[in-house]
Amino acid sequence: MPTLADIVALLDEWYPPTTADDWDAVGLVGGHPADEVRRVLFAVDPAPVVAQEAADWGADLLIVHHPLFLKGVHGVAATTPKGRTFTTLARAGCALFTAHTNADQAVDGVSQALADALGLADQRPLVPAEGDEETGTGRIGTIAPTTLREFAATVSAALPATAHGVRVAGDPERPVTTVALCGGAGDFLLDRLASSGADVYLTSDLRHHPAAEFLEKDGPALVDVAHWAAEWTWLPVVSARLAEALDRAPGNRVEIRVSTTVTDPWTFRA
Repeated sequence: MPTLADIVALLDEWYPPTTADDWDAVGLVGGHPADEVRRVLFAVDPAPVVAQEAADWGADLLIVHHPLFLKGVHGVAATTPKGRTFTTLARAGCALFTAHTNADQAVDGVSQALADALGLADQRPLVPAEGDEETGTGRIGTIAPTTLREFAATVSAALPATAHGVRVAGDPERPVTTVALCGGAGDFLLDRLASSGADVYLTSDLRHHPAAEFLEKDGPALVDVAHWAAEWTWLPVVSARLAEALDRAPGNRVEIRVSTTVTDPWTFRA
């Protein structure tokens, strides 16, 4: 069996922690590096329900995108949601690992997984990393000529269903061939979109005033999807990559599962 240290080494190679934003908290959160790993569960959020899912399945490692502890804490008592998550995993002997902004920017990372799910060709980073044209923030690429209405339908079919659904701002019949996107909350990139050549920008968590002011500049149309759904597209990619890497070692019998538990906070529309 591979050890926790073996798997962490692979993840750190693919998603170097040094590429994470300064404010981020990535890497191993809990668990002993020498422990053997037989079962790995992937999820977007380290929510209590996901921790219980990992414990019930007997997972030895839970790999998530969003950090459990993004700010300093003074305790992990099970009387708080974060403490409950940590306690559930600790009692079950399940380690916790986070790959967040370091996974957002990487090759085969979150934004590329979303772009691949939508069939974007000729992909490149929307904002390339310094000294590396292959990695960076967001993605931009092309699709076969379509309309904004049809593109929105493609997005809806490609992502897991949520109560949030797919929100669209723009002329439904607008031609679309160039798509820019950013997995997760991407309104910080709006100022860069005017000169990108994109026909539409897909991201999550767009707010009223930034979206309205952006549209007034006659730039790309906007498509807003659930944060959880956009980033979930990375889980099948990274889980398959880990399975392939572990299969190369003789005798490895690691079970890998992707959680389908919807942890998007919006649960219904009235």
